[in-house]
Amino acid sequence: MTFLAQRSRLSLVALCVAGALAGCASPGAQPGKSGKAELTTASDQTAIQRKVDIRMQLAIGYFEQGQYAVALDEVKLALAADPNYADGYGMRGLIYQQMGETALAEDNFVRARKLAPNSPDLANNYGSFLCQQGRVKEALPLFDAALTNRSYRSPASAANNAGSCALKIKDYASAERYLLQALQLTPDLPATNANLARVYFEKGDYVRANFFVSRLNKVAKMESLTADVLWLAIKVQHKLGDKDAEAGWGTQLRRHHAGSAEYAAYQRGAFDE
Repeated sequence: MTFLAQRSRLSLVALCVAGALAGCASPGAQPGKSGKAELTTASDQTAIQRKVDIRMQLAIGYFEQGQYAVALDEVKLALAADPNYADGYGMRGLIYQQMGETALAEDNFVRARKLAPNSPDLANNYGSFLCQQGRVKEALPLFDAALTNRSYRSPASAANNAGSCALKIKDYASAERYLLQALQLTPDLPATNANLARVYFEKGDYVRANFFVSRLNKVAKMESLTADVLWLAIKVQHKLGDKDAEAGWGTQLRRHHAGSAEYAAYQRGAFDE
């Protein structure tokens, strides 16, 4: 998975957790004459729910800022108030994952999944963690579980993550299937377009790879693209014999990643390494 893809995923995850908090069930939402429950508002929350909500919102904010230790403290306070809050363990898993605490991250993802086995967010997050650890065959069924859940509000995230994960084991057929699904859901997600370009490059379909490389000009800022994505774009142009386009992407690689291994390879002309 490229850093661009991972960064998109983490942002989506944080938003999903925030959205889940706003929709928590409350005992105050009683059915009316129609038989349907009234809309839940802040006044329906118990004191414990309000405390958990506040702590989790703070944790998400600190997490997005990269202040993982502070975010961890806020999650601990949320879980102290509600020890069975699945999203709290899921959030703690994400924090430990970013801190490099692999064993602790997995413990929390597993506990979260036991408390909420049907949560698509937790399935996607745990699947992404397993993929990062190289456990692709364990990860893909979790992405599938997220994608088949009709209540999931960010299926493009899971589809893109699944495609990136399948790429790790060179399962290009599965990667293509997942990524095309992600493209249908969210056409302008840069990570999806970059990953599809990689799939078709590896399959030797350089014309189709170039189609998705070209889309990156429209859907992404050059400074947001990682060195490996820019290097891929260069190699696609090289295969097609378009020297002007190759030089243009080379300029972007030099401008944004002059110290990278990819730029060194470009300078050596090591297109087939």
